[in-house]
Amino acid sequence: MCHAILSDIKFFQQLVLIDQDLADQTRLHGCPCGGPLHQSHFPRKPRSCPAEVRNDFGRRFSFCCGQCRRRITAASVRFLGRRVHLALAVVLVSDRGPTPETARRLAKQLSVAPRTVERWRQWWREGFPATGLWQAMCARFMPPLDLALLPTALLSRFTGASNEAMRGLLMFLIPLTGSAAITLSEGR
Repeated sequence: MCHAILSDIKFFQQLVLIDQDLADQTRLHGCPCGGPLHQSHFPRKPRSCPAEVRNDFGRRFSFCCGQCRRRITAASVRFLGRRVHLALAVVLVSDRGPTPETARRLAKQLSVAPRTVERWRQWWREGFPATGLWQAMCARFMPPLDLALLPTALLSRFTGASNEAMRGLLMFLIPLTGSAAITLSEGR
């Protein structure tokens, strides 16, 4: 995997624009009860985020129904569920890299604790294959992916330059990222 993405500010700005588009779609879709959605974004203190874009990553797009008061969090390419580290970091640091030393240096650079790295790797080996997303999509990858090599094996199936492949992978993971994600990812 190419770790040069971490210094590509334009890549991070694209992720913000994608998330804004996903939030707009969420708002237009409305609440399942039929009520209107009101902006109710909440603050995040994102870890593994370059200082130049930290302000743009400082909130998660979310809405509150004006009728039933249900919170609907928009899907995201920046955040992977409730994790405090960016989705990009979860992918990059979980890769063992060309050498274990490279992986350790990257984790240290992004201030990710070794226990956290191991938890993420375990999620890729055990939790991710158990998700509905993977269960529904795994047959589309031929030849089958070696689950022991996730996320690297999955990223290798997305084409283009490293930033395009990473964006493709983050878009693929959208159904795992928010309460409105499953309905939004249909047809995308």
